[in-house]
Amino acid sequence: MRLSPSGYYGSSVINPVTNEKQHVGNITPEQEIALGLQAAPEMEQQFGGEDPDANAQAKVDEVGQRLVSRSAAGKTPYRFDFHLLNDPETINAFALPGGQVFITDGLLRRLKTEGQLAGVLGHEIGHVVARHGAEQIAKQQLTQGLTGAAVLATYDPNDPSSRNSAAVAAMIGQLVTMRFGRQDELEADHLGVRLESEAGYDPRSMIELMKILEESSQGNQPPEFFSTHPNPQNRIQRIQEAIREQYPNGVPEGLEK
Repeated sequence: MRLSPSGYYGSSVINPVTNEKQHVGNITPEQEIALGLQAAPEMEQQFGGEDPDANAQAKVDEVGQRLVSRSAAGKTPYRFDFHLLNDPETINAFALPGGQVFITDGLLRRLKTEGQLAGVLGHEIGHVVARHGAEQIAKQQLTQGLTGAAVLATYDPNDPSSRNSAAVAAMIGQLVTMRFGRQDELEADHLGVRLESEAGYDPRSMIELMKILEESSQGNQPPEFFSTHPNPQNRIQRIQEAIREQYPNGVPEGLEK
């Protein structure tokens, strides 16, 4: 069973963070949270599990929670958890619907400032609050009849038999391998600038982050980040535009870099 075009285009919501009209079918934030929580262990398993470095994990938690508590993200229904993954080789970060955010040890080790870490996490939080995952699920229902998508109509996060169905398991597999499109990535950059600024970080850290990622791509094996995100050079100009939009009179002094 797939979502009909009339059902997809006929139902839309206004996102309170972006103020944009979105087509997310009948997917609720509660379902996004539950699906993300169910998919998180599988995501962790693919990248070596949780990192054993408690201090590094604590820093990721601290920066992530500061971003949420001081920004528009904290006014959403999503429950954010931040995971440092025990993979020193892979350079990547990603987010599942509902607030599960991941960064690999390989990427964290390349960051030089707290502001750069805030840039990574702010971008991923941006995907969550912009509901990019829910949009993709709804779109797949429309175009592909995503295996198990129809079960969302009866998916009850509080009902174990609903959570553990084969259809939900298939959908979890789709979420773990989900890739966002270029426009979603650029919107997440824009939101990252906003969230960093609201949390007291200097959003120019995101430009430095892009330069670090670009340097990491000079070898024979580009970072996995590029398989899931557009090339950094193409994003720097957009980030600069977002910073000018956030601070028309220039970035103020005193923000954390």
